[in-house]
Amino acid sequence: MIAAARLVTAWDALTTRLQAAAEVIPPAVLRLIMGWEFWESGREKLQGENWFADIQQKFPWPFDIVPVDLSWGIATWFELIGGVMLWLGLGTRFFAFSLMFLTFVATAAVHWPSMWTMWSDLLAGYSISNSGHGNFKLPLLFVVMLLPLIFSGAGKLSLDHLVSRIAGAAYPVPAHADLWSAALATAVLGLPFLMLIPALGIILLALAAGLGLATRWLGR
Repeated sequence: MIAAARLVTAWDALTTRLQAAAEVIPPAVLRLIMGWEFWESGREKLQGENWFADIQQKFPWPFDIVPVDLSWGIATWFELIGGVMLWLGLGTRFFAFSLMFLTFVATAAVHWPSMWTMWSDLLAGYSISNSGHGNFKLPLLFVVMLLPLIFSGAGKLSLDHLVSRIAGAAYPVPAHADLWSAALATAVLGLPFLMLIPALGIILLALAAGLGLATRWLGR
């Protein structure tokens, strides 16, 4: 029993220190990598030719009716500015969500299979190749890497954390695991899916609205 108790104590000490490091290292690495990826993409657009006119009809609404020069400018500067802001860790949640939304739009227009009737069609598109099946593996990985920054923030090695400390905010902010948090998380996922799979996006947003109404009704 004593040996088991010591083992549990040692394990707790190890995981506690790993958790402390998790508030610094993983979000900083994610911000560096994702910042570079979007900075590079934005710089290529800034120095290249506008090819959005060739795929405008594939953009989800309302981007299919936005002038292509405006769409090109929005994508270019959101990627450039967003990349820098991820590096700095300033406004991280806003820019991570904006870049995730932009990634969903790009996936719908460029990376998503033009026709799919079953899961096997989507599985064929889960690749990084020139096979023409869709190739949405890379943007999906980008989304997976942006999600922790949206939900957990930039971490301690960031201007966001510095600003919050100067403003006197407590760290970490106490978690509120209630229906409101479930509604917010569902809406965060539902909005981008409107661009890629509208039916799923509508379902998620309807669920978020339902959770919000339930929260008000239950007073939680």
